[in-house]
Amino acid sequence: MNNLKEVPDKKTLFAALFRTFGDAIIFGDQERKLTLVNPGFTKMFGYSPEEVIGKKTEVLYGSPDEYERQGKLRYNLSAEEKLKPYEVQYCRQNGELFWGETVGSIVKDKHGNIFGFGGIIRDITERKQAEEALRKAYHEIEQLKNRLQAENVYLQEEIKFEHNFDEIVSTSESFKKILRNVEQVAATDATVLILGETGTGKELIARALHILSPRKERPLVKVNCSALPANLIESELFGHEKGAFTGAIARKIGRFELADGGTIFLDEIGDLPPELQAKLLRVLQEGELERLGNSKTIKVDVRVIAATNRDLEKAIEKGDFREDLFYRLNVFPITIPPLRQRNEDIPLLAKHFVKKYSAKMGKKIDFIPEKVMSALRVYHWAGNVRELENVIERAVILTPGSALQVEEFVDPQTEEGDQTPSAKTLEIVERNHILQTLNECNWKISGKNGTAEILGLHPSTLRDRMQKLGLKKPSRDS
Repeated sequence: MNNLKEVPDKKTLFAALFRTFGDAIIFGDQERKLTLVNPGFTKMFGYSPEEVIGKKTEVLYGSPDEYERQGKLRYNLSAEEKLKPYEVQYCRQNGELFWGETVGSIVKDKHGNIFGFGGIIRDITERKQAEEALRKAYHEIEQLKNRLQAENVYLQEEIKFEHNFDEIVSTSESFKKILRNVEQVAATDATVLILGETGTGKELIARALHILSPRKERPLVKVNCSALPANLIESELFGHEKGAFTGAIARKIGRFELADGGTIFLDEIGDLPPELQAKLLRVLQEGELERLGNSKTIKVDVRVIAATNRDLEKAIEKGDFREDLFYRLNVFPITIPPLRQRNEDIPLLAKHFVKKYSAKMGKKIDFIPEKVMSALRVYHWAGNVRELENVIERAVILTPGSALQVEEFVDPQTEEGDQTPSAKTLEIVERNHILQTLNECNWKISGKNGTAEILGLHPSTLRDRMQKLGLKKPSRDS
């Protein structure tokens, strides 16, 4: 026997569906007033039918503005019969906001006259939360990817330099005191200001500070404030968004973001343009910055080490440097003495550089004549350790045998038994050496492959030496 019951009529089917459907079903008139809701609506929104029938659908939204916006978008009943599915934030009776996906349509009588609308609302809060979590995860992955790419580019650039922070060569008491101070302050997050002439080894001290700190696993990011054009320093330090200025074809992460969790070394901080000093002060005080072209505040955790060969207190008097920034940077000052004030280090340094460059060039130079060493000791060394290193490197290249030859430093008029060159001879040697390099560089003073770079001098230091030695670029007519 067939046990199937008789199929109910459409009215009975609709009533059963309306009563048991899990999603919210609503009907309303042309004035957007609710006329009918199902039990699924009550379960979803928390309102009983008596509480909402006759009220406008405004009661379903979290704010009047959203109600008006949805009204303009969705309820032009004379313009469309099928309402496209849409997602909107609704509000339950208890004030809780949730996401709903709504499918609606125009309702007509049998004569085709519009008398209202109907809609089915499905709670998609969990789906939206999952989508938001995925969006955030993707954003974090994208940020991490960009940061890793930026770090990779930076580290690929840095690998070109020789990171010999562990090769600080010195026996002088003054430098030993500096190293003790480095060891003490490295473990803290205190801002360090390294002072000293060009070529004294400020970057080596900065690297030692970083490698001895708890931040050593994160990057040490270097910025040379004097080497970058003024219009690019802000972008380098703080980054920029795509289209922030002409030529900004993509987003760029700044050096401070790149150094987040690590250390940033601001070399030649005394050359930082005044308009950027205030922004740097904000980063030091609040740990906040903004990329060019974006007003969103970015938090960074960066340990700052700065260095300069300028007298910042005189720069403050002239109005070239902010006093408040100076005090922020000068928390723990370290002053590196020039090489001429610790000439007991010269023999040790000379031997170190001879060994270094001999190995690099495949030579076997194991002896520095006393005559040469005496000349090295009494030389002024305006470019300090860097200039000494450059002189030794050049000497290693030119030396044919096992004894280092530095002819520029040997006084040809000195008697064989006299091994102390005169100051006058050394000045002549210095003048000839600078003049020769100027001619080789076609009198280009600063920039890449310029005379200052080759001699290991700051451009301003080189100009001072040229003026003292009476060196002027020859005119075309001469």
